[in-house]
Amino acid sequence: MAEEEQNVNIFQNLDALTPDNGSATKDIGDTGLVSELQLALAAKAEEVTGLNDKYLRLAAEFDNYKRLAQRDQRDQIRFGNEHLLKELLPVVDNLERAIKSSREGAGNDVLIQGVELTLKQLTGALTRFYVVPVETIGRPFDPTTHQSVTSVASETVPKQHVVDEFQRGYLLHDRILRAAMVSISTGQTDDAP
Repeated sequence: MAEEEQNVNIFQNLDALTPDNGSATKDIGDTGLVSELQLALAAKAEEVTGLNDKYLRLAAEFDNYKRLAQRDQRDQIRFGNEHLLKELLPVVDNLERAIKSSREGAGNDVLIQGVELTLKQLTGALTRFYVVPVETIGRPFDPTTHQSVTSVASETVPKQHVVDEFQRGYLLHDRILRAAMVSISTGQTDDAP
């Protein structure tokens, strides 16, 4: 019990040591601290307002960018083949001229020559757009670029090689645009002596 009395006296002595005028100093210090905190709060509120405005501007710019990108994408889809079509229009003009000259009574040789020149012009236009024909006759059969329609016996063409082409195939860059329809060799006939 002696210890408990001693501890009580220590706490009572501590209360006696604190001056009463300390609370007045504490209030003055608290007022300065409050005004500092209010200024800091106002600065942070202003910073938040500025950041919010910046965010809203950025969001609006992104929406505008998204709309422009979507419009560009629609235009690309809609007019993406415009350059190709401009290249093909002279071919149409030449075919119309060939038909007109054949109706006016020009000879068949003139018509055939005009169509051959038009075909040459068309294949040139396709080549400029990286559309090239698939090599077929005499080549080994390739199922990625050839479509076998029939098989024929041939003494001149080796087995599993292309004998004839029914419809030409085309590549666009390295991708098959249309497979070539071909006949392939089965090798020599069994009837040979």
